[in-house]
Amino acid sequence: MIKLITAAVVVAFFVLSVIAYLAQAGRTYDIDTARTAPEFTHREPRDWINSPPLTLASLRGRVVLLDFWTFSCWNCYLSFPWLKSVEKRFAKQGLAVIGVHNPEFEHEKIRANVVQKVKEFDLGHPVMIDNDYSYWKAMGNHYWPAFYLIDKQGRIRYAEYGQADIGDPRATEMQARIASLLSESPSRTTDSASRH
Repeated sequence: MIKLITAAVVVAFFVLSVIAYLAQAGRTYDIDTARTAPEFTHREPRDWINSPPLTLASLRGRVVLLDFWTFSCWNCYLSFPWLKSVEKRFAKQGLAVIGVHNPEFEHEKIRANVVQKVKEFDLGHPVMIDNDYSYWKAMGNHYWPAFYLIDKQGRIRYAEYGQADIGDPRATEMQARIASLLSESPSRTTDSASRH
C-alpha cells in the first residue's frame, strides 16, 4: 500500500510539474510592461568563455538572445543546432547570443569541463559561467533550457522554455520575434515610457 501511495505522489508531482512548465512556455512581455534585464553578475575573465566579460549595457542597441543551459541536459544540447542556425541567420542584423551555463551537478561547476563542452558542442558565442546561480536568480529563471529575448533598450520582451528544434512551432515563433525586435528602432519608446 505504501508503494502505491508513493507511486501516486510521484505521478501527481510529475503531472503538476509538467502543467507548471507548460503554463510558463512562451511568455511575451509587451513594451509597456517589459522589465529591464538585470546586468550580468559575473565580471571576472575566468567566468567567461569565448569572450572577455561582457555587460548588457555594452550590448545596448543590439537584440540579445540569452540561452540558459547546463551541459548534462540533453534538451539543452539538442537545442544547439537550432540556436546556431538562429545565430548564423541573424548575426549580421545585430543579434547577440549569450550562453549562461548553470550547473546542475558538481562536475558541471568545473570550468575546464564547461570549456571542453563548449568546444565539443562547437559554440562560438560568449558563455557566462553562473556557478552561483546569481544571474539565474536575477532573471527569475527556473528551467533548462530557457531562452530570453532582450530588446535593443535592454528590456526582456520574450521568454521560451524547453528544447528548441529547427522547424518546431515554438522555435519558429521565437525566430519571428527575433526578426521583429531586430526591426525596431534602437531608440523606440512608448508614450507611457516617455511620461515617466
